[in-house]
Amino acid sequence: MNSIITYLLLYNQYLLKIIFQLLLFISKYIPLKQWVFDDTHSPKYNKFKVDKLPIIKKFYKQDYSSLLKYYLWKYGKPLKPAQRRNGHSISEDIICPLCGAPHQYIYDNNGGKGQYKCKVCGQTFKSGEHVVSPLKLICPYCGHALVPKKDRKHFIVHKCVNQNCSYYKHNLSQLPKDLTPEEKCKYKLHYIYREFTVDFFSMDLSKLPSWATNFKYRKQSAYIMGLCLTYHVNLGLSLRKTAQAMKEIHNVDISHTMVANYARTAAAVIKPFVDNYNYKISDTLVADETYIKIKGIKGYVWFIMDAISRSIIGYQVSDNRGVGPCILAMRMTFRNLKELPEKFRFIADGYSAYPLAAQQFALREKNPLKFDITQVLGLTNDDAVSAEFRPFKQLIERLNRTFKASYRVTCGYGNDDGAYYGISLWVAYYNFLRPHKIHNWLRPLNEVEMLANTENMPAKWQLLIFLGQQTILHMQETQSA
Repeated sequence: MNSIITYLLLYNQYLLKIIFQLLLFISKYIPLKQWVFDDTHSPKYNKFKVDKLPIIKKFYKQDYSSLLKYYLWKYGKPLKPAQRRNGHSISEDIICPLCGAPHQYIYDNNGGKGQYKCKVCGQTFKSGEHVVSPLKLICPYCGHALVPKKDRKHFIVHKCVNQNCSYYKHNLSQLPKDLTPEEKCKYKLHYIYREFTVDFFSMDLSKLPSWATNFKYRKQSAYIMGLCLTYHVNLGLSLRKTAQAMKEIHNVDISHTMVANYARTAAAVIKPFVDNYNYKISDTLVADETYIKIKGIKGYVWFIMDAISRSIIGYQVSDNRGVGPCILAMRMTFRNLKELPEKFRFIADGYSAYPLAAQQFALREKNPLKFDITQVLGLTNDDAVSAEFRPFKQLIERLNRTFKASYRVTCGYGNDDGAYYGISLWVAYYNFLRPHKIHNWLRPLNEVEMLANTENMPAKWQLLIFLGQQTILHMQETQSA
């Protein structure tokens, strides 16, 4: 008995020593000060911190002669040239890049350091600068123009450098008091905005993938392909399980590679029909993104669902969670829409990509769409907006779980092509073949007369392929005309 007690005491001392070493490690290497600042140590759901969008002033090329005539009409006297009280002369080759005013109307704005100001239009500029930007970004907190700081591959980082900005002063006051000046760079203090340089609206959403092939059934028939799609998509079987079911149930010897080829080509043909179908969009849309695995690396799938009809009208597969895939999913949603319905609502979570994508639609020159994003924040209804629109957010979350039930069988996609055709086929099945709860499990979300008169599922898949082929032919005829 004494030996057991001695052993337990020694073991207890050993555990205390280990705990002491862990505490030293935590205090030395874990930034506890940062926890106090951004509250990331809280066990509660950490809400997304979304900045306000900048104020956007569109660029309009002006003519100084017209502005001078307007000044004469409004005030009854001509605008006098600039008076140079500081003694700095302006070179004759200095003209305003915005309105073209000559050097007589140009001020030396910063004491000979290279900045000028036009008296006619009020534009500030530097020597040799060309005003060609289609828009001007203004800080929503202080009203100062944002300054471009970093030029990245797909975007430009703009920053508010005003030291008297309320946004900057507020963040500065939240820093720990004992923080050294060298450590301030670890925190986001100034207002920052990303301007995207990629034109996501010029990308072709209907282009067939390079791997799309024709239907060569070889030893099998079109009905066998319909059976493979039924087992693989409807029942959620893997490629190998589908091949096994075809062998053991139907005595059809087919490899899992051939099943993948059928699914891949069927997805390429059916996708144009699903994407261009007239879904008759309602006034309430819900969007969300969920992660998937592609070759063991995290990817994302974006869904935009009509909250009334429950149809998926926009989707996108991406390897990142940026604004670009969100814009492409919205483009698919609004591709046949010229104007938004009255009292239109677009509901999403607190992720900042959604309001940024909505802003890009408002900036389009052709058919701009202006709408606000109703953001449901967190997991609890801490504000009135979240409490009102939480049921809509739960609809899209339920859709994600339905998708994950079929995706889980795959244990992640083996390549990008597999993710592409897998999700495309699932969306086609969800919108046109799967009986839905809102119809008492009696019919799918979107009834097509040709499919409604078909009794078995393999035949419905064949008809979906036929409808996809007709859609492709119609698109080709429209483009050629």
